[in-house]
Amino acid sequence: MSSDLNPLQTRLADGSGGQFDLTEDTVDQMLALAERLRMSNGGVLDDDAIQAVAEATGAPTEYVRLAVKVRAEKENRSRLTNLRAQFLTLDPETRRMVGVGTMATVCAFLFALEYRLGSSVSQYGVLSMVGLIALSLGLYQVALSKDVKWAGVNGAILGGAFFGMYAVFSLLMQSAMKIYAPAILPIMIGGGIAGALLKKAVENNRDSLGLRDPIKERQELLSQLVELQDRLRSGEQSVTFLSVDIVGSTKMKLKADLLAVEYTFTEYHGYVERITVRYGGRVHSTAGDGVTCAFDHPHQAFAAAKTIQSGLFELNTFRNRLGSPITLRCGVHTGTVVTPQGGDIKSLNFSHVIDVAATIQKYCPPGGVAVTEASVMYLPGGATAVGEEMIEAADTRAAIWRPKAMVTTGSAEQTPPLPAV
Repeated sequence: MSSDLNPLQTRLADGSGGQFDLTEDTVDQMLALAERLRMSNGGVLDDDAIQAVAEATGAPTEYVRLAVKVRAEKENRSRLTNLRAQFLTLDPETRRMVGVGTMATVCAFLFALEYRLGSSVSQYGVLSMVGLIALSLGLYQVALSKDVKWAGVNGAILGGAFFGMYAVFSLLMQSAMKIYAPAILPIMIGGGIAGALLKKAVENNRDSLGLRDPIKERQELLSQLVELQDRLRSGEQSVTFLSVDIVGSTKMKLKADLLAVEYTFTEYHGYVERITVRYGGRVHSTAGDGVTCAFDHPHQAFAAAKTIQSGLFELNTFRNRLGSPITLRCGVHTGTVVTPQGGDIKSLNFSHVIDVAATIQKYCPPGGVAVTEASVMYLPGGATAVGEEMIEAADTRAAIWRPKAMVTTGSAEQTPPLPAV
């Protein structure tokens, strides 16, 4: 969504004189959470949900409204659903004035049509009854106004719109009924006074009428939103991923016997897994010649990667049947992830942290270990423990470690001690 919100940020900056500093992803995630809370309402965010998202993220309400508008424009919804979503993004009182004016117009049209048709067509006054229902809905909107002042404004709109539109419809239908135009002013004043009195009566009898306090309702929604967010983040933890990949594996497989390929790659996977476990890690996933391992701390991942690279001599000498030596690239990156099943790292299928580790590994020199700055900062000795050589890929910088000498004797899987933390 970030690309979609760039024009939104521009509009906000033009209107407020300053650029809003909250990350777009945060607002987008909170909107997604709020939509889950509102699935029973068709998945459309109403004003209470918008206010809750604004309070939870610290974003201006107008920013959240524009974000909802962008989501409605981009999502594949029906025209009616999009229209409803666009309507709900309006300011509450603006939306209420539109609703009051619409109900007044509908009522005026039905009353004018009833008068024009006469009793021969509408014997039981059906149109007038429907018009009264529309008028009642307008009064209901007036009663739900923000305060007495807004109730007075909406009451005036209801009275003035009804009178004005009734005059227009009567003229268009060539009704014989005469309309005294100057009467619109006292009607609007009377509507304003009636609206204010209606608002006071509703406020004094809110509990008996079964109406919920909008402030308490928004607070409850905010609590649900925060609770849902906490539950989704229950598996949040800092993890270091080590991505290991064979250089030129496709050509190696083409030149080798199928059984030799199966045997060698099985030995290779077991080799990586044994070293990973010895350093307190676990294999997250395997895909062909690539292996992704997870560690609780960067120094574990870095030590395991160095041992994997240094021990290839033994693997190539005794367990490689491909006819050409295996060369590896390693990438190490640290970040925060949220595991769907509590602390089970294998339940994590998609993560930006894994993507970065895999990307930086592809740019690592063969035989080396690329350690991103996010991991280097936690290593004993910092960058000096890795090396002076640096690479950059996907806006991520990494230090490169290269083995000073290949291991030629002894067991390559002897695990050097972990550096002190």
